[in-house]
Amino acid sequence: MRRQDRGRGLARAAGLTLTLALAVGAGHRAGAEDKIAFNTPGAPKDLTNALKNASVLLSTQSDKDTNAQDVFAAARADYAKLLGALYSQGYYSGVIHITVNGKEAASIAPLDAPSTIRQVVVTVQPGPRFTFGTAQVGPMAPGAKPSKEFAPGQPAMSGALQGAVDNAVTGWRDAGHAKAEAGDSRVIADHTTRKLNATVAIVPGPKVTFGKFSLSGKTSVSEARIRQIAGFPTGQTFDPKKEQKSADRLRQAGAFSSVAMTESQALGPGDTMAVNTALVEAKRHRIGFGAELASIEGLTVTGFWLNRNFLNDAQQLRFDGKISGLGGQDGSPDYSLKLRFDRPGVINPDSSLYAQIQTEYLDQTDYEEALANTEVGLKRELNDRLTATAGIGYGVSRVTDTTGVRWFHDINFPIGAIYDTRDNKLNPHNGFYVDGLVKPFVGFGTTGTGGQIKVDARAYHRIGSKVTLAGRLQVGSVVGSSVADTPRDFLFYSGGGGTVRGQPYQSLGVYAVSPTQRTGGRSFIGLSGEVRTQVSASFGVVAFYDAGYVSADSLPGSGGLWQGGAGIGIRYYTGIGPLRLDLAVPAGGDADTGKGLQVYIGIGQAF
Repeated sequence: MRRQDRGRGLARAAGLTLTLALAVGAGHRAGAEDKIAFNTPGAPKDLTNALKNASVLLSTQSDKDTNAQDVFAAARADYAKLLGALYSQGYYSGVIHITVNGKEAASIAPLDAPSTIRQVVVTVQPGPRFTFGTAQVGPMAPGAKPSKEFAPGQPAMSGALQGAVDNAVTGWRDAGHAKAEAGDSRVIADHTTRKLNATVAIVPGPKVTFGKFSLSGKTSVSEARIRQIAGFPTGQTFDPKKEQKSADRLRQAGAFSSVAMTESQALGPGDTMAVNTALVEAKRHRIGFGAELASIEGLTVTGFWLNRNFLNDAQQLRFDGKISGLGGQDGSPDYSLKLRFDRPGVINPDSSLYAQIQTEYLDQTDYEEALANTEVGLKRELNDRLTATAGIGYGVSRVTDTTGVRWFHDINFPIGAIYDTRDNKLNPHNGFYVDGLVKPFVGFGTTGTGGQIKVDARAYHRIGSKVTLAGRLQVGSVVGSSVADTPRDFLFYSGGGGTVRGQPYQSLGVYAVSPTQRTGGRSFIGLSGEVRTQVSASFGVVAFYDAGYVSADSLPGSGGLWQGGAGIGIRYYTGIGPLRLDLAVPAGGDADTGKGLQVYIGIGQAF
């Protein structure tokens, strides 16, 4: 079938539809004897791939239950599919032939569909590739930039034209014109000059103000709370980003499994626009489990229980439990329990209240510690990438070691921020992640007064389509109090899966309290680098090197010791993140803390 339309029907031609009737007949399976030949004489490789990907016929080859009627229907549908693929690549004078048992499929009436198909031959002669001649879309919104792909001399791909129209409409919507749309268009394919001349008028419409915010859907959360959380900008100039932000706030609240905002088609008085939000309430409860295994540290098991809509007010109550060191070589298991409460939409829509209480029992090689702390504070989303927190907490712990038993009591004031531009939180390829914390504390009794500073910075950069470079820098410091007077959970160790793989867990510390008593240091530096290579859609390999440094001084990099570890790993990619297997060995350092191969198994990338 030859398509050489010089008229202005590109938009109509691109939307060409062929009527497919339900064929009746014997419905025999196509069988292995059926053959589909796909020919694209003179077509470049990228066009051939695009045509094959668009073909319905070729997609039927993998279906064992396909019968003759299915193949015939697919053959008739392929005219439109292949024509669209040609247009998408800038070919407007192509010739398409699809023969079924030697007869052109388009000429076979649906009721005369063959009951047995011996052979289907698809031949696509693409013809020359067109370029844009006239390329005009406008008017453009103030400050909007035209599309680079839609310009005279560029390949006349239909997607470039549609993209230019979408870009122009988006520009006007960003400027407050919610009902901007494409108006009159003139698109002509000139086969003599091999030019596609396209002119599309944009109708901006009036500047719009957000109007009524209505709700639909059955939910136990009160309407007042929904409005408080959403913070919908009624009365403000239309901005699609503000509309999206309101929807995101409702999704992040966790009480709803679906949030869909629909703009009214007609504007109200004063060019106001109503928006309806359809909500589907999420299941109230959720539970989850996790596990990680290290050859020396042993098995770590985690679990949580979550109430997404506590007190029917879109508040979350979460209970976390953790047991680590099961079967480990360094002491008995450690235990941790945490209860956390979150209430979104406090003070303003971008702020939330949190309160938590946590208790732990740690049986380490050098000491035993029982501790409890409680904290309450506010979290504020400053923008899509930056979140800040501030709170007040109280901690108490009892430490037993070779020097005896000691109690620590402190009030602390944690202030933190997270900056996150990662493209994928479970398996990032590009972007940055920085988590910073400053925690001043006031001690009571023999507990010192000072402050803890921690920074965890990560960077990711993809090279080509297979390799990702990942780097991590961890820095920690305690100022103001001595090692002996600082709560043990504020000090820093090195070694293990979170710092230096290949070295035993918390194997590097300092001897600042006594020559026989090892503790964490007042400063820490951790460096990690990985080369992640994706071998296939399901598997990847990783090469890595980690280094850790611990010092009794507050200033990182003075008077301390360091250790290193290196190894290789395998990743199996799943929908919940990569399954991780790392094999690591010690790789130098000032202290002889570990020997031999160590194995780490878990879910998610190491960082």
